[in-house]
Amino acid sequence: MDGVVSTRVGYAGGEKENPTYYNLGDHSETIEIDYVPSQITLEQLLDIFWKSHNPRVKAPTRQYMSIIFYHNEDQKYIAQKSRKTQETKLGTQIYTEINPVTKFYQAENYHQKFYLQNTPVLMNELRGYYKDFQEFVDSTATARINGYVAGFGTLTQLEREFPLFGLSQKTQEYLKAGVK
Repeated sequence: MDGVVSTRVGYAGGEKENPTYYNLGDHSETIEIDYVPSQITLEQLLDIFWKSHNPRVKAPTRQYMSIIFYHNEDQKYIAQKSRKTQETKLGTQIYTEINPVTKFYQAENYHQKFYLQNTPVLMNELRGYYKDFQEFVDSTATARINGYVAGFGTLTQLEREFPLFGLSQKTQEYLKAGVK
């Protein structure tokens, strides 16, 4: 996705120190997105957020709740406006909270770039490109490749981005075969 620099999954919104998947406390699962506002706006990211889940359904637990975290008053305003637009569009109440982010805790490694990590052909090549796992997680290339493996993006976008990934021709062909 143009403008997205990196992504990390994790936990936020609660009081518990150092939550884990099996000891989450009062946190919610969330994603942290680093992006370039001149290439993709918060409004565009929120459009994707709304299309990626059903905000009309109240989550059974805090772990899976629909929530938007903001860093400043501008982001808060944009998120509130976006939620109001969705409520009007859907004609019903939505159960999405909008809260300030206090601290983001990165989830365990096996959750990061999940689709990519479960694609051995890609991982076999990518493993050698990064000095450690955190560099792999923070990489723009892995964020983008994970998105393609998960079913986001077009073949035209992928082919335009191939030079940025540094993948072998064989691995490029494998990735292309999975993108529609």
